[in-house]
Amino acid sequence: EVQLVESGGGLVQPGGSLRLSCIVSGFFSNYAWTWVRQAPGKGLEWVSRIGIGGGSISYADSVKGRFTISRDNAKNTLYLQMNSLKPEDTAVYYCAKWTDYIGSRWSPTSQGTQVTVSS
Repeated sequence: EVQLVESGGGLVQPGGSLRLSCIVSGFFSNYAWTWVRQAPGKGLEWVSRIGIGGGSISYADSVKGRFTISRDNAKNTLYLQMNSLKPEDTAVYYCAKWTDYIGSRWSPTSQGTQVTVSS
């Protein structure tokens, strides 16, 4: 069973940066991966996706130009570099295998990492 551990969240001022990590135990390199977030009192929002070889990258319009997704297959780790953070980026961030996320009724199975953007 694949286990996901997200980290790197925290409290940051508007305009600041954070780098999230997701360490995956189990198969990693043969799959596309994604970041999803959930703001307080709101539903899940897709953030970004990265393909198997590090290509096929896409972003939600709300983060395009500010966030960068990447992966290190040697370390079984997915990253999300977040720059120019805004209060509306405040959320719990989750990583997921892309095929799991696009399946029916996906919900997080990991704890996620809290990002709070506030002055």
